[in-house]
Parts: sequence; structure tokens; C-alpha cells
Amino acid sequence: MRAGPAARGGAAAAAGSGEEPAWRGAAMEPAVEELMPRLLPVGDCDLAEDFDPTVPPRTPQEYLRRVQIEAARCPDVVVAQIDPKKLRKKQTVNISISGCQPAPEGYSPTLKWQQQQVANFSAVRQSLNKHRNHWRSQHLDSNVTMPKSEDEEGWKKFCLGERLYSEIDTLSDNENLGIDYIKMGFPPLLSIVSRMNQATVTSVLEYLINWFGEKKFTPELGRWLYALLACLEKPLLPEAHSLIRQLARRCSEVRVLEENKNEEQVSALNLMICLVSRYFDQRDLADEPS
Repeated sequence: MRAGPAARGGAAAAAGSGEEPAWRGAAMEPAVEELMPRLLPVGDCDLAEDFDPTVPPRTPQEYLRRVQIEAARCPDVVVAQIDPKKLRKKQTVNISISGCQPAPEGYSPTLKWQQQQVANFSAVRQSLNKHRNHWRSQHLDSNVTMPKSEDEEGWKKFCLGERLYSEIDTLSDNENLGIDYIKMGFPPLLSIVSRMNQATVTSVLEYLINWFGEKKFTPELGRWLYALLACLEKPLLPEAHSLIRQLARRCSEVRVLEENKNEEQVSALNLMICLVSRYFDQRDLADEPS
């Protein structure tokens, strides 16, 4: 039979009135015994008169008794404290199983071109891996402060620049004096990307792909996407797998919507689709050779 609230309160009162402390009792609460059967038998043990369960145990017997006391004090029902602010950003995950949209007529890359891009990309990856430690040891310029991995807005500004991030098209007069990387965005230098672990690479890739989902394709974005793909380790984690497929599909959408069919722009979009589909083995997204 399980002790009710009154019985528990009585035990606490007895402990506070100078009577024998509750932990001196030999048996645990029956309900706890039923829900959590003992893996090892723990019988009664002789404890010193000055035994205090609030201080670190000094003997194996005191440790076992302390475990019993802590288990008996666990509440029957535990309610998780959830911060709703952390759940607002991503309530729903949309997963598309569709492939890429075909390239506009006359803009589909040849198989030879795609194979050459894959070979070039593979060489870049090998060189990066070979010299990663060297570039990681190089000192960054004083104006380079890499954001923390979880700082999404900070990484967008770092990679794309405050001007593009804030969608400011005009240039100030003093920008003609030199490159302001804070405003123009830092390029993916080897000394920068070599310092990024896989968790950061995946996070920044996610930030930029999400940005691309609502914005236009730019050279700054293309350079960073290429560099991050070069840093992405194989075999892909499920999150990275989903991200690069999302990237390829978005590139195919933008390619179709490209009004002026700028060859340089279309070529960059073709390159992203090619790397995702042919280097990272997402063949269902590949462009059919022209």
C-alpha cells in the first residue's frame, strides 16, 4: 500500500522534531520499489550516528544509502521546462522529394563540362585537406572576427557583407579608397575556412542556403557556397544531405526564372547543381547532358 501525502508530511515532521531521521528507515517507499526494481540487492547497513546525507559519502554503505534517499525523493511526475522562443523559428520542416527543374533550352551543361567541374572540385578538396593545418596556423588580420557557430545573422553579414545583408545598393565615396570587408563581406579565404569544424561548416551552409531561398544569387554567395561544399566531409550527415539537395533545387528554380539569362550567372548555378548531383552522388538531381 502506497503512503499518502499525509504520511510523507508526518515523516518530514518527525525528522524536524528531533526524532529518528527518515533516512534511518530500512525500506524505501513501496511504489518506488515497484516502479524501479533493484538491480542489485542492498540490505540494511550499519551507519554511523553522525551520518549526514547532504555531505559526500565516505563509505560504500553511505553512498548506497544516499542513492536510496535521492531515489525516494524523486517526484512522481516531472514536467519539462520548455522555452517556447526556441521553437518559434522552425515549427514545420518541409521536405521535397522532387528533382531539379530542367535547364532552359540552350543552357544545359554538357557531360564533358560537368565531368571537368567535378575533377576540378575534387582537386580543390584534396589540396584543402592536405594543407589545412598550414592555413589554420596562419594569423588572421586584425579586422577578421569570425562569428560563433550559432550566430546566424553574424555569419550572413560576415560572408555577404553588411551592404548585401541590408540590401543597400549605393556606394559611399570613401569606399573607392579600398575594400571594406565589413560592408562587402569577407571572401572564403583558406585561413578562414580551415578554422571551421564540420558543425560550423554545416551551420553556415544552412544559413546561406536559407538566405538564398528568399534572395537572389550573387557572386559573394556563390564563392561561399563553393568553399563550404569543398569543406564538407563525406559521407554526408543526414542534415548536410538535405541541405545540398535543397541548394540544387533552389539553383534550378533561379535558373529558370533568370530573365536575361546571364551566361555567367547560369554557369554558376549549373556548377552548384553539378557538384551536388555528380560529386555528392545525388544523381536524380543531375542535368541531362545537352
